[in-house]
Amino acid sequence: MNTSNGDKLPTFIAFGEALTDMLRTGADTWKSVPGGAPWNVAQIMASFGVASAFGGAISNDCFGDALWKASAQSGLDLRFLQRVSKSPLLAIVHETQPPSYFFVGDDSADLHFDLVALPQGWEAAVRWAHFGGISLARQPLAERLVAIAERLSASGVKISYDPNFRNVMDKSYDAILARMVAVADLIKVSEEDLCGLFRTHDAEAALLELRAMRPTATVLYTRGAQGATLHAKGKTWNAAPPRITVVDTIGAGDCSLAGFLSSAMHQPHADWDTHLRAAVAAGAGACLAAGATPPTAQTLADLTLKVHIQSS
Repeated sequence: MNTSNGDKLPTFIAFGEALTDMLRTGADTWKSVPGGAPWNVAQIMASFGVASAFGGAISNDCFGDALWKASAQSGLDLRFLQRVSKSPLLAIVHETQPPSYFFVGDDSADLHFDLVALPQGWEAAVRWAHFGGISLARQPLAERLVAIAERLSASGVKISYDPNFRNVMDKSYDAILARMVAVADLIKVSEEDLCGLFRTHDAEAALLELRAMRPTATVLYTRGAQGATLHAKGKTWNAAPPRITVVDTIGAGDCSLAGFLSSAMHQPHADWDTHLRAAVAAGAGACLAAGATPPTAQTLADLTLKVHIQSS
């Protein structure tokens, strides 16, 4: 439900980048698609029935118009989406198998997100705040976002963090990683994230290093076709995904995270395996349609029943 003209404030906000993926579809043809990991998570959370917003800035051009329209259609609270007369942030995906890309966005709109301009009282309303993506590797925006994550955490707001590793996250990102892990209640990572962030080929060793940085954090380790592993409160749960016919895996990680978070928000007293089951079912559901398309409520319910979990 779009509350941009109402009084109710969102209980979930994802902060970071909303960008345009420029996908090469032929030798001389391209397709533009609204994207950005934090924005994806926000609009998927809205589709799962959570009052949600995306906190970020977009351009005042055709690319920004497409992101604004998609945000409105998703039911996001548009009071948190700012329009700025700066250039758009673009991800140029010039190869898809395997993905090869670079970003275009010098002094672009995303860097001019103004936290002071957010609606009055939003910090008292939010229950979970999400951070991640390349926004945390882009200064001066990164410093502002980490500071708000630290402030929200200190006031009791739950923090989720998905680094969503990209090639712009070099050694200079290490300090940001450490500060975000230090305040995160939930950390979502993949094998690619672990190997990229810790500059290793040993994902399991990197996972141990990550968990040692904040032993009290819950860690959701998504593993593609192998399902996911959850580490929380000294226990480990392994979830095997349901058998499906995969259309594509675009957005599966974002959908898995949103599945976990929406379960945690709808059922805060449920067991950890309930939230893990929801995460794996949501990730699988995203693979049933092209693009970052979240599953319907019925599909999600059906898939949840087919997720198998073992704990240790």
